[in-house]
Amino acid sequence: MQKIKIAIVFHSGYGHTRKAAELIAERFRAADAEVHLVDSDAADKAWGTLHTCDTIIFGCPTYFGTVSAGFKTFMERTGGFWYRQLWKDKFAAAFTVSSTLGGDKQNTLQTIAVFAAQHSMHWINLGVLPRFCADEQTDGQNRLASYQGLMIQSDNTQTEVREFHPGDLLTLELFADRILQVNFKNIIKQSENEQTIN
Repeated sequence: MQKIKIAIVFHSGYGHTRKAAELIAERFRAADAEVHLVDSDAADKAWGTLHTCDTIIFGCPTYFGTVSAGFKTFMERTGGFWYRQLWKDKFAAAFTVSSTLGGDKQNTLQTIAVFAAQHSMHWINLGVLPRFCADEQTDGQNRLASYQGLMIQSDNTQTEVREFHPGDLLTLELFADRILQVNFKNIIKQSENEQTIN
């Protein structure tokens, strides 16, 4: 079967978003996917790789209710090839990290989704429902009740990167698995289409 090729483009201010990107990458590699971690500050050296990936996942912290300045700079640098639509029909997904439960992370995910739409990419949402027990939401999967993408709450330290909340780690794993499933289904569909044509 064709090997899935995924890039994770991220900007990280204090290391929390980088840690999330690394954990997602580990999940992909465990499924034998080809994974490329790209720091948004060095994206100019990775355009060729990004253009050949099946899926590009975008990640950044939420600062003041939106994407970080570093990630916004990356977004704007894609204007050099945007008009050529080199990412058209690739899959896209996103994750964001902030130190509060809400922090307007939804706005960050929406900003990235619009960016992906302008590149004519297909969006993969989180696809993980929150879990309830005795009519109360649990502290497990999708505890932040996000649907557009992955939200993670970090602590507020700027000196070290501590473990994320267990519920967020579980949601991260389910998010990565969903992206893999979408890619696998796409490969099977492409194979079936080729067989029909032949």
